[in-house]
Amino acid sequence: MELQALPSRIGQIRRIISAQLRYWHVDGLIDHAALGVTELLTNVHRHAQPDKTCTVDIELLLGRLTVSVRDRDPRLPDLNVADALATCGRGLAMVAAVSESWGARPFGDSGKVVWFTLPAAAPSPVVAVPGHAVYGSTTTGLDVLVAVAAVPGLVPVGPAADGPRPGQVPVGPAVVS
Repeated sequence: MELQALPSRIGQIRRIISAQLRYWHVDGLIDHAALGVTELLTNVHRHAQPDKTCTVDIELLLGRLTVSVRDRDPRLPDLNVADALATCGRGLAMVAAVSESWGARPFGDSGKVVWFTLPAAAPSPVVAVPGHAVYGSTTTGLDVLVAVAAVPGLVPVGPAADGPRPGQVPVGPAVVS
């Protein structure tokens, strides 16, 4: 999605990304994705030259969400170590703190892409119940693994047997447009 990184547009982009993540059934990523895209768009608004035009892409592939912001300024960002009480200069540090990974790379002759990734939720464990068929749970996360481990007579199989793994969401690459 191409836009001018203006304060009024940043809130709209957050809402669009939140809606797309709900559509993909990865609601647990909304807060961190919204924080990350807000910080990246704010950096475009504050620092990008010659203009504030940028493109936001999101992709959910192989259990990983990637959010990227491309602008027309070739200068790569620096991760500053800001004081804990600073009111500015902490955006990339916050992105680094909430994301699995992040980075920046040149794009073409006069631009860059800044991106971050978030892991999708762990897959639902599959549980073998003595005397019954194997069923999968629709709940995800460590709570299920703990609950399964606490029930006598239940033997985890599949993903639960080895512990949590990144989720595999049945969605191909996609771009918000």
